Amino acid sequence: MSNDRLGVIGGMGPQATNTFYQYIIDRTDARTDQEHLSVLIFSDCAMPDRTAAILGTQAQKDEVYERLLSDARMLERAGCTAIAVPCNTSHYFLDRVQEQISIPIVHMIRETARLLVSQGKKRPGILATDGTIRTGLYQREFAAFGIYAAAPRPAAQKQVMSLIYDDIKAGKAGDPEKFAAFTKDLVEQGCDCAVLACTELSVFANQHHLSPFYVDAMAVLAQRSIELCHKPLRAVF
Repeated sequence: MSNDRLGVIGGMGPQATNTFYQYIIDRTDARTDQEHLSVLIFSDCAMPDRTAAILGTQAQKDEVYERLLSDARMLERAGCTAIAVPCNTSHYFLDRVQEQISIPIVHMIRETARLLVSQGKKRPGILATDGTIRTGLYQREFAAFGIYAAAPRPAAQKQVMSLIYDDIKAGKAGDPEKFAAFTKDLVEQGCDCAVLACTELSVFANQHHLSPFYVDAMAVLAQRSIELCHKPLRAVF
């Protein structure tokens, strides 16, 4: 029996954390309780808004970093052997956190880049918060793999943020018309796929049947976390 234990820094937002854990359950090839992955979830709902911190002052950035580091150290002390953070925007801080702990943090953005390379994708569109887009998190990581990403144009990006904050984070069902509007923008820019690069968009994907045009970064994170913790994968269609 594996002694691996996945630690999850969640609460960003709570529904996305719930969806991530369901992804873990659905994608683990287990037939008994004991065959599932041991997971310790800390839903840190008091975490300051990551987008506001990234676009704000150094003090705001440091506050988020220190809290993420404190959470990671707590999970490390609790015996976790790897950490997943189902929040794309928080990855702005995670390389710095990784330097301070000895267990690996599964990097959702890099793992998604590796998947796109394996699929032969060249021009993904990035659907994410303003913070993720403006810092170039995905663009920079993807470029290191020879993939050149596009972001929605300003009017379409407003629709992305509205779906994330006004709908999903507010506990409402996501508006398919908003989703269709910013998807159309990416198609017009010549994108060959669209990456759901915000976990609230993963919640939307869990509520709707989306085409293979979309790559769910949180699903990639779940799969890689399972593999890193030495559990067999189950195919999900």
